[in-house]
Amino acid sequence: MNVNQSFFGGTGNTNFFADYASIRSGSYRKLLKAYYGKNNSDTASSATKSNSSNVLDRILEEKKNPKVSKQASEANSKLTSAIPSLASTVKTLQKDATYTASEDGSKSAQDKVVSALKAYVTEYNDVVSAAKKSTLSNKTSHVASMMKSTAANADKLKEIGISVNANGTLQFIEGQAKKADISKVQDLFSSENSMSYGSTVLSRLQFAGTATSTSSSTNKEDTVNTVSSAASFKADSKTLASDELYEKVKDENGKETYDIDKIFSTAKSFVNNYNAMFDAAKSSTNSGVATNLSYIKQKTEKNKEALAQFGITLDANNKMKIDEDTFKKADMSNVQKFFKDYGSSVATNASLVDHYLTSMAKNANGYTSAGTYNVQGASKFNDFI
Repeated sequence: MNVNQSFFGGTGNTNFFADYASIRSGSYRKLLKAYYGKNNSDTASSATKSNSSNVLDRILEEKKNPKVSKQASEANSKLTSAIPSLASTVKTLQKDATYTASEDGSKSAQDKVVSALKAYVTEYNDVVSAAKKSTLSNKTSHVASMMKSTAANADKLKEIGISVNANGTLQFIEGQAKKADISKVQDLFSSENSMSYGSTVLSRLQFAGTATSTSSSTNKEDTVNTVSSAASFKADSKTLASDELYEKVKDENGKETYDIDKIFSTAKSFVNNYNAMFDAAKSSTNSGVATNLSYIKQKTEKNKEALAQFGITLDANNKMKIDEDTFKKADMSNVQKFFKDYGSSVATNASLVDHYLTSMAKNANGYTSAGTYNVQGASKFNDFI
């Protein structure tokens, strides 16, 4: 037996690629139309031939742009609205005010925490239920990631009155919640700890909330932009951590000093590529991309006070800004020392973002709804969804 036939199905593969080539070139469509047109001419009037042609056009159009069922459409709408609602309950559990009694004495801190946990469970289950029926793969991939984090924290959640069900939903145990140590709840949802359960869930929800594509296909331009900005961000991070950038030069008076303009130029590029990378990656469905962007965001938030000393700040939308005067007045030896640690760390994650997106482009395995070849194919989620 021929080896190629044994492992690749003989002539079947050849036929497959021949069929694919015919579909792409349009000859397959013409063949079908010619076939139905010929048979109709033998058996029916020209009106019937026209009708058959219309039917064929409609079938081809439906194949290219499949309709979303009413159930899926409703789930998509529900998921889109439920994500910000859940994010709001997480933020409530991150506020210090939730853990203090009402000023008028109407509610104790324990009552406020119990109420917040109950709301969290309700909104969480709404998101999970909608995600299971949704076709919004860009959003459901992040929901799946959120659910993995919940499963990993099942024991800690149980201590505060939240049980994780086998299907991924949550069950609120009010009696246990009323007896729970509220300091444990606050620690679990802490906004100050970027690696806490609450911070991780909120990060996943923020990614899901900004994802807008309803297709599992990859937008080629977005992928290219993300790869480009991720690679540039990685390069800037490494440069800011390098010894070469901080080599001293002699000024006009012969005094050795840092080339501050050169260092600032690299820092400004770092900031611009940080923002560009996150903007371009909003539509990515790849979990590896999302995870590493989340790590970069968490590491940046953890070091935001140190960055602020160099004039680099973060706004509420995770956008970086750099103040030239503040940066240039900073001690460049401290800038180098900081980026030796932080810069090298985020460069590793940026490298992985670049890797996952490059792999997506190379490992093609499907078609888009427009009939073009899809460089990513359908997204695969964990067993929960």
